[in-house]
Amino acid sequence: MSLPILTAVTNSVVESGLVTAFDRRDLGVTVVRRCVDLPDLLAAATTGAARAALLSADLRRLDRDALTRLAVAGVAAVGLITPGDEDGERRLRQLGVAAVITTDATAEIVASAVVEAVRALADTDHVAGLLPAAYSRPAPGFATLTPVADGPAPDALSEPGDGRVIAVWGPTGAPGRTTVALGLAAELAAMGMPTLLVDADVYGGAIGQLVGLLEEAPGLAAAARAANQGVLDVPRLALLCRDLGGGLRILPGIARPSRWPELRPASVEVVLAMARRLASFVVVDCGFCLEMDEELSFDTSAPRRNGATQVVLAAADTILAVASAEPVGLVRFVRGLADLREAVPGADPWVVVNRLRASAIGKDARREVARAMARHVGMEPVAVVPLDVAAMDSAQAAGQLLRDVAAQSPARLAISELAARVAGRPVRGRRRRSPVRR
Repeated sequence: MSLPILTAVTNSVVESGLVTAFDRRDLGVTVVRRCVDLPDLLAAATTGAARAALLSADLRRLDRDALTRLAVAGVAAVGLITPGDEDGERRLRQLGVAAVITTDATAEIVASAVVEAVRALADTDHVAGLLPAAYSRPAPGFATLTPVADGPAPDALSEPGDGRVIAVWGPTGAPGRTTVALGLAAELAAMGMPTLLVDADVYGGAIGQLVGLLEEAPGLAAAARAANQGVLDVPRLALLCRDLGGGLRILPGIARPSRWPELRPASVEVVLAMARRLASFVVVDCGFCLEMDEELSFDTSAPRRNGATQVVLAAADTILAVASAEPVGLVRFVRGLADLREAVPGADPWVVVNRLRASAIGKDARREVARAMARHVGMEPVAVVPLDVAAMDSAQAAGQLLRDVAAQSPARLAISELAARVAGRPVRGRRRRSPVRR
């Protein structure tokens, strides 16, 4: 039985030659539609009439989002490039196309690439893995058709980085996710480990303002656009980051919540994969909401506001769940933690209690919070951060890091101990009771 395929090839001579060869010879593939542009290709793919698509590297408006829509529709992509087009091959592989062949290849080679691409897509058991997070591995038998003379080999580029992704999440109510994420990244960098702090809050990031960066500074949105276009690499990501010195980089987020559609989940996943190669630790401040946008889930091509948060949590090596130490905040955390475990099956988050103060909890606030956590969520917090209003206000007013403004702040010392735990280093001894604001 022949595989039905679509074509969207900008070179009409090449396209006509392939269609003719497939019609005259039994190569196992049949062209069911010749598409004139990308919208026509996407529309034809949604009908379910094809299993694969032949497309040119220079097809107008071809990006990662379009390839994701093809994959969701069950259509495998096979890229066509002109002989010697190294930039075209590199871009297609960065977009996640595994089978890339030259236009002078025989019809038998093209048909074999189509069959291999369809088989690879069928072996994928979940939508999130339809496209690789970064540079794709060449499909078997199609690795050396157009070798790239300059730069890393495709196999080397497809290897994941060694950096660890630390996602900082917390429920609604502003428990202090950004404060913990910023302090943690600063302390990890102070230990001599290159650290990248990413602001992935789709409801409006604030990290840029906290460190004195301009609102217009390019950051995660620009990196996501580059990833969607297949041009993001480690050097470009480094240029989009702001270097604060001492091994700490910042990738600012979106200052306006209305810009959330720019943070497409597939693109954010690529950014995280590149970030692993840029830094030893990647600390991500993500949004609070975990809803699946069920009204949009039936239209898989529609953007999902919380998709970026879910991608970050799924990709994280460690999840820090931040709770605010007051009755309302603790109740919200208990309910939110159940949602987190449902959204990310198998997640084992580290609980961090922030803003601890005796005035809201009681005389022995640390012990009461530990008991409440053990009783309601089955685990004790790995870190308890006391509320230090004066130090926090001074850091925000100066646009500087807490470690630089108030090195002996109880909040800073608690976050420093948390960073040591995250890095797997010995935790410095502290007094039995940390100062708690009354």
